[in-house]
Amino acid sequence: MDTELFEKAPVPKAYFSMALPVVLSMIVTLVYNTVDTFFIGHTGNPDIVAGVSLAAPVFTMMIALGDIFGLGGSSVISRLFGQHRFHDARIVSLMCFYGALALGLIVAVAGLVLQAPLLHLLGANGKTFEYAGQYYFWIIIASPCIIFSIVPSNLLRAEGFVIPSMIGQLAGSVINIVLNPVFISVLGLGAAGSAMATALSNVIASGYYIWFLLRRSHNLSLDPRLLFAACNTRHTTAAARDGATATDDATRDAVTPSGPHHRLLAEAGNVVAIGIPSSITNIMQSLGIIMVNHYLLSYGTDAVAAMGIALKLTMIAVLVLVGFSFGAQPLIGYNYGSGNVMRLREILRFALIFEVTLAVIMSMALAVPAHALMRLFINNPTIIVEGAEMLRMQVITTAVVAVIMLVTVTFQSTGKVVGAFLLSAGRQGFFLWIALAITSRAYGYQGVIASQPVADALTGALAVALFVALLPDLTGMFTRRQHS
Repeated sequence: MDTELFEKAPVPKAYFSMALPVVLSMIVTLVYNTVDTFFIGHTGNPDIVAGVSLAAPVFTMMIALGDIFGLGGSSVISRLFGQHRFHDARIVSLMCFYGALALGLIVAVAGLVLQAPLLHLLGANGKTFEYAGQYYFWIIIASPCIIFSIVPSNLLRAEGFVIPSMIGQLAGSVINIVLNPVFISVLGLGAAGSAMATALSNVIASGYYIWFLLRRSHNLSLDPRLLFAACNTRHTTAAARDGATATDDATRDAVTPSGPHHRLLAEAGNVVAIGIPSSITNIMQSLGIIMVNHYLLSYGTDAVAAMGIALKLTMIAVLVLVGFSFGAQPLIGYNYGSGNVMRLREILRFALIFEVTLAVIMSMALAVPAHALMRLFINNPTIIVEGAEMLRMQVITTAVVAVIMLVTVTFQSTGKVVGAFLLSAGRQGFFLWIALAITSRAYGYQGVIASQPVADALTGALAVALFVALLPDLTGMFTRRQHS
């Protein structure tokens, strides 16, 4: 493991080394989503488009389930690395890998058994039921690989293997992009072809990650024997096994038969406690879009179409900010775990200044040419005008979103479960619900399109308040370090 990058490298170098590959992966994912939509749309069959759109949340839900073990595991493991508890980190990685695989198998079996009622629940009926079912079937079949692949892509970054993590994500997306036109258009498989391309790309990505973990990783493991051995270990502490200096807690574990068991159970609980709020972000994003569309329906389908395009463009800025924020997660977790508060403050200060500056630049880049950007997607003058107004409204709080993202990742990295949950569920969850209910009633159409910026402002205020309340030790310990 490259501890030099985590502990001593200049902060800008460490930050960009960790974050840029994640940002690149986000951009490629955005390209994949656009390409997939393009080829499905060019089948010329609106029922296929509708069917895939109705079943697509199933794939989003699987990503959210993978995030439980991927983001939750990355948070816990990066802190364990910072404490030099490498053996415990290996055990936690095993819990994450096999937990994700087991969950994927459960989803596959349950999804196949409940296919018909779930498709009806998603809104599929008539002709769309057939095409939604074709897409759904192949995504469900591949669910173990889809859910599993999210985990090593996150855990490898915690170990410092940023480039290999990126390669796995890029390989999956590029293969998907290549196979989509082949399966959809050349072979004429339509909705099934889109899902088969997604399924196969995730199988290949999972295979690459397994190969890398077996051949190159020294601090993560796929060997289940280590997990069984840890369950039977009663007298050896993680600190002693790793050759680290024993802490008071470790010493107590050495004489307490149940100590190691309790510690591993606690770490497993931390993975889930941090991972669930992380997964909620993806779920809330989907629910938020559904809510906004519901309020816009009364103003006509043009308004819904305009918002759909505006959100696609806004997602460019959001995904870049997500990439830079989550790219810093291993650095934040490692230095928090090691107690290096001075470096942690420096990382957070640099990340905040950079991401807010970048957010302002991106918001201007999207707002100024808003009409021209809308014309790239559609030729309807009404939708272009409405969409340009929506786009400008959506990006007005991009800098606030940057703060929210960074604080959320900081809470996830430091194990602040309550803070992570409230922010993950707030921006496109309960704050958006509140904003929609109030602004739509007070200002009608303008209130609906302004609801997300209002929700961003409320979430931003909460983020600052929670940071001060939950992490006062950063300021306090930094001050003591300075005077010691």
